[in-house]
Amino acid sequence: MKVKLIDFGLKDGHHPFRPHGNDAGADVYMPYDCTLKPGEIAKVPLGFGIEVPDGFAGYVFPRSSMAVKGLVCELPPVDSGYRGEIHAIISNVSNKEQTIKKDTRVGQLVITPIVIADFVTDKGEERGTGAFGSTGE
Repeated sequence: MKVKLIDFGLKDGHHPFRPHGNDAGADVYMPYDCTLKPGEIAKVPLGFGIEVPDGFAGYVFPRSSMAVKGLVCELPPVDSGYRGEIHAIISNVSNKEQTIKKDTRVGQLVITPIVIADFVTDKGEERGTGAFGSTGE
């Protein structure tokens, strides 16, 4: 699948990058130095947008090397109709202040298929709230 990038001042060499052809996510880069205190959250502009096809959504997932330190990307979806700049929402869930250096790979851009639900108030026969063993043994 080809996904068009929209340039919002993307630094040369900082396009989303997949180190291995079969990686689920493409690495995205920190545009500046940023220090986060414990519990602090940063909204980091990544310098690009994307044109996600209908039926899909984009997410900036955490990288394992950052998550193990307590720096995680939150997962708000990038909807198919959104054409603005993408941001990484980074939370410091550790108990110490941490600095993320400029040009660090901070997250992984993942495009996933989604189901567009049609929410209704009556869907027919109800299943009920019975759980383990409720239909017999």
